[in-house]
Amino acid sequence: MDEDIGDSKQPESVAAVLKVFAILNALGERSDIGITDLSVRLAMPKATVYRFLQTMKSLGYVRQEADSERYGLAMRMFEIGAKALPAPELVDLAKHHMQMLADATGETVHLGSLIDSEIIYIHKVDSRHMLGMYSRIGRRAPLHCTAIGKVLMAWEHPARRDRILDGATFTRFRDKTITERPAFLAELEQVKKQGFGEDREEFDDHIRCLGVPIFDRLGQPIAGMSVSFPTFRFDVEKAPEVVKMLQDASRDISEKLGCTNFPIQPTQT
Repeated sequence: MDEDIGDSKQPESVAAVLKVFAILNALGERSDIGITDLSVRLAMPKATVYRFLQTMKSLGYVRQEADSERYGLAMRMFEIGAKALPAPELVDLAKHHMQMLADATGETVHLGSLIDSEIIYIHKVDSRHMLGMYSRIGRRAPLHCTAIGKVLMAWEHPARRDRILDGATFTRFRDKTITERPAFLAELEQVKKQGFGEDREEFDDHIRCLGVPIFDRLGQPIAGMSVSFPTFRFDVEKAPEVVKMLQDASRDISEKLGCTNFPIQPTQT
C-alpha cells in the first residue's frame, strides 16, 4: 500500500485520484474481489471503497457479480488499454492467425508487447488440452527468460535495448534461466541468427515456447507471438514446422502494419 494514498497532506482531489487508481490496480491483479478484501489490502475504510466502486461501476469501468457481490474490471477498461498499444489494430490483425496457430498445434498462443522492462500479454488463445500454460491477458513476464521477450530484444535497436535492459532484473526462476546480461546478449545474437526465440523451461516448469517478433512500418519490433507447449507434448522434430507457421503469420501481420521489408528469412522445413 502506497503511503501517499492516504496522506492527509495531499489535496483532496489528488488523494481521490490516487485511491481510484489503487482500487483499479488491485482489481487488475485479481479477477474478482470483495469490498472487505479490498479494504484490508488497500488500508481504506470499507465505506470509501464502496463509494468509489459504485461510481466506477456507474461509469462502466467496474463490474459487480450479482451472485457473489464481488467486483472486477469491466470491458471498458480493456477498450482504453487497447488504445495504448503501439499499434491499436494489432490485436485485430493478429487474432485470426493466433486462432489458426492454436488450431494447428493444439497449444496456447500468446501475443505480447513491451511495458517498461517486461512484456505484457495483450491477447491469447487457449490450448484445447486440459493441461496447458497458465497465463492471462494483462499478466507481465520477464524479458530474459521468455520467447517473446527474447525476440523483442533481439531485433531492437541496440541503444534502446541497452536502456531497456538497464531496467531489467535477471532473476533466476528455474535452473535454466539466463541470469547474466552478457549471456543474455549472446542468446539474442543466436535468436536473431536463427529467426525465432525459445524458452527452454526458463520461466515456468515443464513449459517450452517458440516465438517470433512482429514489425511495424518502420521495421521495428512492436510485439511478439509465441506458442507454448508442455514439455511432454513438445516435439523437437516438429518445432521447425511451428516456427515456419509463426514466421508466416508474423510476415502477414507485419505487412498489414506497413512493414515493407520483413527482416526474417523463412525457416526451411
